[in-house]
Amino acid sequence: MTEQATQLTRNVFVLGLDEFQRGELETITAASGLNFLQLLAPEEVTRPENGFTALLERARAELAEFDGSVDAIIAHWDFPTSVLVPVLAAEYGMPAPSLESVLACEHKHWSRLAQRASVPDATPDFAAFDPFDDDALEGIGCEYPFWIKPVKSHSSQLGFKVSSPDDFHEAIPQIREGIRDIGDPFNEALAMARLPEQITADSGNTCLAEQIVSGQQATIEGTMFEGEFSVHGVFDSPKDERGAHFARYEYPASLPEEIQTRMASTSEQYLRHIGYDSGCWNVEFMWDEDADKLWLIEVNTRISQSHADLLAKVDGMSNHEAAVAVALGKRPVLPEGRGPFEVAGKLFLYTSQMADGIVRHAPSDEDIARVAERFPETHVDIAVKPGDRLSDLADQSSYRYDIGTITAGAQSREELVAMHDEISEMLPFDIEPIEE
Repeated sequence: MTEQATQLTRNVFVLGLDEFQRGELETITAASGLNFLQLLAPEEVTRPENGFTALLERARAELAEFDGSVDAIIAHWDFPTSVLVPVLAAEYGMPAPSLESVLACEHKHWSRLAQRASVPDATPDFAAFDPFDDDALEGIGCEYPFWIKPVKSHSSQLGFKVSSPDDFHEAIPQIREGIRDIGDPFNEALAMARLPEQITADSGNTCLAEQIVSGQQATIEGTMFEGEFSVHGVFDSPKDERGAHFARYEYPASLPEEIQTRMASTSEQYLRHIGYDSGCWNVEFMWDEDADKLWLIEVNTRISQSHADLLAKVDGMSNHEAAVAVALGKRPVLPEGRGPFEVAGKLFLYTSQMADGIVRHAPSDEDIARVAERFPETHVDIAVKPGDRLSDLADQSSYRYDIGTITAGAQSREELVAMHDEISEMLPFDIEPIEE
């Protein structure tokens, strides 16, 4: 490498960078002028129970030891990486959202309070409660049925539908047992921020009760760059046969344009209200078509990695382009409709119910190769192997076990759905139930 090339290369640190992410990042337009570096190992950043402050200190040490410029820091995962970025970027004078604006999205109660203030018509009814208070149910006030969940969790973990007092009291022991794994490290992050009056620095181990809303779920994703709000995609999230979790993500969304415009307007109002800037975001919504009611479900302070290949398949460029551009202080520009497919989807392979079991057989390399031969440009990722116990799998919901994913492109939505069914049949699993 010449001295001139070395000077032009910019160092982009990615928290928990793995080889799959590296491969996707190296496809972006400016990749030849960028050096992608791992900041903390993936196994460190995906275990928040090890402590936020300790993780922050290790990240600081790695950056300090680096013999070169630190030009950008990016996170593709949820807490703690999402909160590490604003702290580290501020210390190096790099573009990033403020710590408070990130926490206002990450803390479910804080986020609902900010939504109530900025987009009240899209905010479900909610109430915060202390899961360690034996009389907590009396103060909730939400009509049955409702959801309960920690103010900070991953992948719907410790989330429960409550249809009666018995349901509530059955869920509480499980929440008490597991909430501190993420709640304690989250408290360490809260202690570093300026908090509103309603949010205390020890509220990471509290919970939220929320009105259940129904309809078609969709996610809008984009950037806020130097005060400029931009959208680069809207994605459908059709539910599985039980209606409890996603069957797949689809791009582009099939929602009416007017609803997509309302999603964008609502997202922008909220993000401006909390002062979020110089970052990527994605916002999950539920649209009740019968009532023509749009509900805001959740706000995330990053791109969704699940959307990356879908955008590339349809538009010819992934959302990693936007994440890198914003982190480097450049205006993001993503094309539309330049990919080889009209529609793309991340398709889930999952168990039909939340029953524990031992994996006796999982799809082989030959099975996956047959899928690739039958459907070119399709990627299969199997999450289990023979001998695995389902209840030991990480980041699972309370409704089913996800055991694999398929990323595929098609020329129509109907073709994509048919591919989901056919590929699922081509990937055999044998799971032996475990008697409780």
